[in-house]
Amino acid sequence: MEARIVLLGPPGSGKGTQAERMEDELGFVRLSTGDLLREAVRNQTELGKQAKEFMDQGLLVPNELVIGLMKEKIDRMDGGYILDGFPRTVQQAEVLESITSVDHAINLDVDDEELVSRLTKRRSCPDCNAVFHLLYKPPAAEGVCDRCGGELYQRSDDSEETVRNRLKVYRENTFPLIEFYGKRGVLRDIDGVGDIDEIFQAIKGLL
Repeated sequence: MEARIVLLGPPGSGKGTQAERMEDELGFVRLSTGDLLREAVRNQTELGKQAKEFMDQGLLVPNELVIGLMKEKIDRMDGGYILDGFPRTVQQAEVLESITSVDHAINLDVDDEELVSRLTKRRSCPDCNAVFHLLYKPPAAEGVCDRCGGELYQRSDDSEETVRNRLKVYRENTFPLIEFYGKRGVLRDIDGVGDIDEIFQAIKGLL
């Protein structure tokens, strides 16, 4: 598929999971700011060092850092792709419009208490970026990554206090994107609670 898609939704709404399915089964390329930023932090690049200070507090990474990173990726794209975690503000969306057009903005809707439960039970692999969940997607062996055997950990931004702050920041900064894309006629709302396969089929039906 050639569509250019923005995937919206609060932290823990399942954007990453659904983007992976869309990549694997529909042929989209997934551009995830979260993965790109964590890689920069892990490699201790200058961008990574700056971003880490904000990420550890559950704050949004400044526009200029994220926009520079994503523009570089988008300029090299040929074919359909999914933007996962970008744009996060109306300002970023306006800059994105100057770079490329958006065919669909898919919004995964999940309430805050469900999100807190999801995120505080999430475990990540520092080596290959695989993500597990103690309830919904537990690793075969406790504390060990199924994919590469790395030692799983809870990200600092997955503690309950930080999660609630991340959701507050999302509601204040990112929620206006729903109105932004709604006015442009490309917004598609999806219930993000329920069976992962059913949510994927609902997304697929919109494309």
